[in-house]
Amino acid sequence: MSQNETPLFSGLLAHAKKNPIQFHIPGHKKGAGIDPEFRSFIGDNALSIDLINIGPLDDLHQPKGIIKQAQDLAAEAFGADRTFFSVQGTSGAIIAMVMAVCGPGEKIIVPRNVHKSVMSAIVFSGSIPVFIHPEIDKELGISHGITNEAVERALEQHPDAKGVLVINPTYFGISADLKKIVEIAHSYHVPVLVDEAHGVHIHFHDKLPLSAMQAGADMAATSVHKLGGSMTQSSILNVKEGLVSAKRVQSILSMLTTTSTSYLLLASLDVARKQLATKGRDLIDRTIKLAESIRKRINEIDHIHCIGEEILGSKATFDYDPTKLIISVKELGLTGYEVEKWLRERHNIEVELSDLYNILCIITFGDTEHEAAILVNALKELADECEHRKEKIEPVEVLLPEIPLLALTPRDAFYSETEVIPFEESEGRIIAEFIMVYPPGIPIFIPGEIITKENLHYIRKNLEAGLPVQGPEDDEIKTIHVIKEYKAIK
Repeated sequence: MSQNETPLFSGLLAHAKKNPIQFHIPGHKKGAGIDPEFRSFIGDNALSIDLINIGPLDDLHQPKGIIKQAQDLAAEAFGADRTFFSVQGTSGAIIAMVMAVCGPGEKIIVPRNVHKSVMSAIVFSGSIPVFIHPEIDKELGISHGITNEAVERALEQHPDAKGVLVINPTYFGISADLKKIVEIAHSYHVPVLVDEAHGVHIHFHDKLPLSAMQAGADMAATSVHKLGGSMTQSSILNVKEGLVSAKRVQSILSMLTTTSTSYLLLASLDVARKQLATKGRDLIDRTIKLAESIRKRINEIDHIHCIGEEILGSKATFDYDPTKLIISVKELGLTGYEVEKWLRERHNIEVELSDLYNILCIITFGDTEHEAAILVNALKELADECEHRKEKIEPVEVLLPEIPLLALTPRDAFYSETEVIPFEESEGRIIAEFIMVYPPGIPIFIPGEIITKENLHYIRKNLEAGLPVQGPEDDEIKTIHVIKEYKAIK
């Protein structure tokens, strides 16, 4: 088949055109039974292909027809042996990826700055994480990737590990030397699993970091919806066979995936693959040029810095994605969250994320010079306002969380008997729940880690800044679940 074809989307359209009488779910029956206001907004076309896995439309759990054809085309486009569609987002694909290689008591080597879905997979599988410290950027207050040397040391100490997980690129667009990491892991016959949530586009342009499949990785969970043009919650899992069994991956995915799969999401993956494979290079080329133009203009504004190639050169910053705009605002004397709120309230601009020191804006082939000019002009206005403040601008001091010690496996901690204590009195205890700022969703604490004074302070600073601290059952984070301790009987 040709990459210009869309077997899944075309098959859905052909089926809808027949207008069959439906005695099957979904119950809205092509929109006839749905709320009229919602139907008017969504439109009859979308509702006509909101279907279910009846015979002519194949079944994601055991594809043999149009879904298989669409997945085969995706595998060809991404350089994989097998590609699986996910309607559970990349989080679902990551959990399946980890569980396909790791079982209870087995080790997996992971960076500590992984997304919460990786830690969820570790809890579900019962595997034991061997953490690698990521490189920390003390200027930006963010984590980068892991070094080749750290991977080598981890494998020397734990040659029985069942997998090495790498983030490529990070949320902020930074890549380590993935090809070298793959070579090191494969020398130990250990598969490399890649969280490629923020890198669907990198496979299709040679000015971007190497993709997981180009670097020879064994599996990669990739968010097509984030930067590749499909609908939210639609992702793929790319597999190279050898150290990994594609049949086992399919079985695990099937266990984790709803049996009522969304054909709207599946069709959007099919058409996004077509666009990336046939027009991706040109679209991404234009996107890179637009992003570089925005970066140049932002860097002409006083007290605001948009990070570029100067970030490269350390052992963990091997390459970067220029379409990610990391905008440091600490010299304005403001937190990233204050800038996010100001842009929202004053200019109706929404950014990808903010933290204590930066905002992150992503540029895709959905953006134009129109949006670029609005962003640049808004940042100029903000800098002017700060410049004319009566009080002197004091740059925000960068505060970094430390990586806590792991006292129990995440699974053991998650399922242990717990007690609820005041947050302020939790130093030294073993935490039984996650705490993270989302986005980016990198845990400050995971179940099983020892609570430190420094990280309690870091959490307080994020709360005071108004950032979205998530995880604990107590939304206000006044109390926290810890492993129950028993005092000796007198």
